Order: sequence, then structure tokens, then C-alpha cells
Amino acid sequence: MCGIIGYIGRENAAERVIYGLKKLEYRGYDSSGISLVEGSKLLRYRAKGRLENLVSALKNIRLHGTTAIGHTRWATHGKPSDENAHPHTDCTGKITIIHNGIIENYYEIKQMLLKRGHKFTSETDSEIFAHLIEENIGKGVEKAVQAALKKIRGMYAMVILHAGEPDKIVAARKGSPLVLGIGKNENFIASDVPSFLKYTKKAVFLEDDDMAVITKQGYTVLNNGKKVSRKITHIKWNDSQAEKNGYPHYMLKEIGEEPQAFEDTIIGRFDSDRAKILFETVNDARLRKMKNVRIIACGTSYHAAYTTKYLMEKYSGLNVSVDIGSEIRYAAPAVTKDTLIIIISQSGETIDTIAAFNNIKKRAGYSIAVVNVVGSTLSRELDSVIYTHAGPEIGVAATKTFISQLAVLYLLSFHIASLKGRMSRKKIRSALKSLRKIPGYIKEIIKERKKIEKIGAKYSRHRDFLYYGRNINYPIALEGALKLKEISYIHAEGYPAGEMKHGPIALVDDKVPNVFIAPVNALYEKIINNIEEIRARDGIIIAVTNRSNKTMKNYADDVIYIPDIDEDFYPLLAAVPLHLLAYYIGVKKGIDVDKPRNLAKSVTVE
Repeated sequence: MCGIIGYIGRENAAERVIYGLKKLEYRGYDSSGISLVEGSKLLRYRAKGRLENLVSALKNIRLHGTTAIGHTRWATHGKPSDENAHPHTDCTGKITIIHNGIIENYYEIKQMLLKRGHKFTSETDSEIFAHLIEENIGKGVEKAVQAALKKIRGMYAMVILHAGEPDKIVAARKGSPLVLGIGKNENFIASDVPSFLKYTKKAVFLEDDDMAVITKQGYTVLNNGKKVSRKITHIKWNDSQAEKNGYPHYMLKEIGEEPQAFEDTIIGRFDSDRAKILFETVNDARLRKMKNVRIIACGTSYHAAYTTKYLMEKYSGLNVSVDIGSEIRYAAPAVTKDTLIIIISQSGETIDTIAAFNNIKKRAGYSIAVVNVVGSTLSRELDSVIYTHAGPEIGVAATKTFISQLAVLYLLSFHIASLKGRMSRKKIRSALKSLRKIPGYIKEIIKERKKIEKIGAKYSRHRDFLYYGRNINYPIALEGALKLKEISYIHAEGYPAGEMKHGPIALVDDKVPNVFIAPVNALYEKIINNIEEIRARDGIIIAVTNRSNKTMKNYADDVIYIPDIDEDFYPLLAAVPLHLLAYYIGVKKGIDVDKPRNLAKSVTVE
């Protein structure tokens, strides 16, 4: 993996592709490259490190070709290097390919090709595909690609350019995303929409086993050799939404967009007067029959899932289990026909989550995907899909998409409770009233960000943090710790506050900040007891608590106040200052918070 962009048309292809690669930087990468046709020649340029290195290498080269493909690589086979960067070529240098995914049987294919006299110049699994095409190129690039695809096992997004047929680009996908951008006398192929959104808002999402043949006049899609029609999706985002709009980083911009993302996600999905929640894509009759719930997710989405467990069990009375995708995909979980499966993924392409669903889908009663990307794999594979309308999220760390996931999951929890007869209209009306207040409350928190910035600067030199929460706020402690790890490279762990004596207390000293999520509720005194134990050991206390709480300042070194709200809705607010705290600590340390090291936005390989 990571980012793919191809262009064919009448304009300067190198410029179009480099622009597209810049828009895909959020996916994370360690090298980049571009191939294009100039006359009858196929040219290729690659560079390790940042995209700027590739741009610098092209600075004094005049390129006029109108067909090109480009790639940003995230190493899976072979170290980051110029040689291992995509695109890769065959022995003749006339076939070039870019690839996301993993070819599982690449070693045996490589040995076979070596015996046939093929020469390899990289350590990657991807390169073998160019040589497989070479084996049959005499039949034309389309048939050669089809023959090559039959020989490989694994998940892939492939884009191929052949100097002998410069008027077309061939692309194929299985388990890794590819989307066509449909323009006027020009077309694009990419791993994600932002790469071509400046030029067209018409997109065609390819499906598994699709192969597309793209020219500047149009495109053809084949599935297992048969011509098929794929729906054109009109993207509602505009290009400026994917820009920083004056913010120093995408991450801060996207935290600032959390109120709007929440609002956009809930709007039109409930009728307050009738106390009714509306999900047009959900089959209520099937949902009503479900007696158990399994929620599967990875990373930040897992924290949204875990928060939902507390909420859904309380209101619906159902047994809810939460699983990490990378774990359950290899397990044998108890799933029956009365089990609802909820899959959460920002991209809709998270490989572990997809594999986990494939492991259990035949045994499940009903499945719902909660995703942000229209047309993504998970949005198509499950029985129903509920979109989080967060818009594009460029920063690697999930912020507004996390808040949007919670928005959907809160509504879904209340909806299930209503279907089960466990939640009266009065309670639903009250819950909806609270949800409508959330965007305004988040805005209030963001307005106070300068205070959080000062706290971040104060503790930016510390090497370890501990985060604590109880009950529904424990997953938010996990979320706060994960964000700090991702963005500042500081070791951080999240714990249930009641578990403090079972290990974390051994780490307490005057060098470790302890962050408490401390709503004023029935468990508040227990949180204070935890804080007192840490203070007795000279520990540092940072607390997130209600604005009306006048006593916390007596216990904590620093207090972050958030608006008063019913305890069930506390996670929706408490996550916001923790996102900001991680951001400001990362910035203070001089880290590129939009593209932290070793992380990718969409984890599309295992």
C-alpha cells in the first residue's frame, strides 16, 4: 500500500499525478514514484522519503505526456528505498505497474519467473506482476493482465501502463480500493477520491474482481471477464474541504470541524416531535429480532465501539460484545442467527475488519456497517450501511470521524432500545434533545483551546502518561491515550480507574501525568479517591470535568472544564479536549501531527 493515482487525457499527466499524490499523502508513505508515456518511451522516476524528493527530482525535467500513473508506497515487502518504490517494470521496461496489497504466493511465482530468465530489481512482491504481464503481452495488455491476475493470490489494487498501448490504463481490484474519476476528455483511477476531486466529482467505485480499461474518452469495466455496469456516484465534498483553510495542520482543522461533522451525521435522522429515529437503510423488522450484538472495529473505531457497548446494554438490555478486528478474524466466536453484527471503519476498507466480518457473516442474523466513505468495501458487503457524514479526513489521526461514529452509534443504540420497547417516547425525546446540544457544546470546548494549549506545553517534555475513566468513559481514556501515542510519540496507556491498584499505581511518581475523565456523577467520589492515592505519591493530576464542578481545582494540578451534560453523553464531549491535548503536545514537540511516523490513514493490508 498506500496511495494510487492514474491519469489519461489531454493535460500534462505528470502535473495531474503529482497533484493527486499530494492529496493522498494523508494515507502515510515512505517513498513515491511516477511512470508516464513520452512518445513511444516509458519513463519512470522514483524517490525514497517525502514526496518533495520526487518533485525535486522532476524539477528540471520537461515532461509533456498525457498518460501517467503514480504511487506512494508504505513498505510491506522490502525496505523503503528508491529500488523498492513503485512503479515497477518488467524486463523490457515497457510495462509498468503500481500495486496496493500483498501477493501471498509471490515467492513461488518469482522462483518460476527466475527459471524462465526474468531479472528482478527490487525486493518487493509487487514487481512479479509486471513480469507476469510480460509473459503474455503479445496478446495485448488487457488479456495479459487477465492472465496474470489468475496466477496470483491475495488482495490487490493494480494499475498498469504499457508503452505499446499508451492510449489506455488498465486497473484491477480485489480487496483493496480503487475508484474511477470521470472527467470530460480525461479520466482518473485512484485509491481515494481526494486525489482527483479538484477536476471531477463523478466517481465510479470498482468492486472485487473488477478490471477497468480506461481511455481519455471513457472506460469499460469487466468482472471475471464479463462487461458490467457500475453506478456513477456524485461526490458532495468540494475540493476546499480537503484543504487546511488557514489552519496550521489538518488535524486542528478537523477537530474544529467536529461540531459540524456531528451535526451533519445526525441531521435528518430523527423526528423530535414524534420521538422517532429514522434510518432509511436499516431493516427494522430484522433488527427487532436480534437478541445479541457483536461490534467489530480497529483502532479509534474500536473505542467508539466500546463506548457503544455501555450505552446499548443500558438502554436496550441486549448482550453486547466488542471485538478487535485483527483478533476475531482468527477466532471462532459464538455468532448465531439472532446476532446483530455492527462493523465500524472510517475508510470502510480496514483489512482486519473486513476479514473479521468474512469470518462470521454466514452465521450472523443481520449486519450493519458504520463507515465514512461512500462506495467502500464494507458499505457494499454488509446488509445495511449507515454513513457518518464527516466529509474527508486528511490527518492520519481520527478526530471528527470518531465523533461522527459516536453520533451514529448513539442514535442506533436508542433506535434499538425503542424497537425492543425498552425506551419510552419521553426518554427518546429527552435523549434527542441532548444530542442536539452536542455541536454547540463542542464549539464551546474548542473556543477554550488556548487553555488546553498551555496545559499541553506544560507537559510536553514528559515521557509517560496514564489516562483513567470509569464505565462509559473508560473507552474515552483509551482514545485519549491512543491519540497522544500517535501524535506525540509519548508512551501513554488508558485504564479503568478502578483497576489502578492492579498495576498502574506502580508507575506513579512526580514525572508521570495522570489524566482523569471525571464527570460529576455517582462514581465521582471513587474518582476522587483514585486521585487522592496518586497525590499521596506525588503524582501529577490533569482532570476533565464538568464546568459546574467547583471542587476539582482542589485536587488537580490542571483542570479542563467542559459543559454540564447527562453522564451518558459525557464521552461525546470528553473526547474533544483529549484530541486537542494530544495535538498541542505533538506540535510543541515539533512533530508532523498530520503524518506521524509509521502510521497510515487506511490500514488496507495485514
